[in-house]
Amino acid sequence: MNVGDKIILDLCGGTGAWSRPYAEAGYDVQVVTLPHLPLFETEPGDVRDYKLPLKPVYGILAAPPCAMFSLAKQNASTPRDFAMGMEIVDACLHIVWKCRLRNPLRFWAMENPKGYLRQFLGKPVYNFQHWEFGDSGWKYTDLWGYFNFPKKTVIKKPCSQRGWNRIQSVNGLNRKATRAITPLGFAKAFFKANR
Repeated sequence: MNVGDKIILDLCGGTGAWSRPYAEAGYDVQVVTLPHLPLFETEPGDVRDYKLPLKPVYGILAAPPCAMFSLAKQNASTPRDFAMGMEIVDACLHIVWKCRLRNPLRFWAMENPKGYLRQFLGKPVYNFQHWEFGDSGWKYTDLWGYFNFPKKTVIKKPCSQRGWNRIQSVNGLNRKATRAITPLGFAKAFFKANR
């Protein structure tokens, strides 16, 4: 199978940062996000009503919004709503299941910051912090799925969070939206382990 024939679905992919190494390597990357997200220029579909491609899917990356599962959620104007959060997680999992029923998947992975999603999906199979891949940030992140573990590139924890935890605005996005972008070091390491 040629690289260009390998379809990668990037569910709730937003900016496409996690799937970018696949796109740069020539894979057929299809970013499927959610409608009405003002932080993205394009809104290619909605995971809740996404129609599978006719050709077999090679791999799936899923990063459903973490707002309802966040340990840090403190916004009283939008109360925590697990049912709303699980609607998107469920849509992502249904796409994984449908694709797997049609053909073997090389890999699939679902990402979310460490939080209440663990109470619904169980313990993650893999977790990391951004700094472990050379990226700035101390954000504990969980992964569930079927994939080869990416090799962490930084073993020694930085002495201080100063400078590491500063999340700079990217392309005018607010801090929350910027923090949601998959860090490049991790994306490259995941790609290297799951080609």
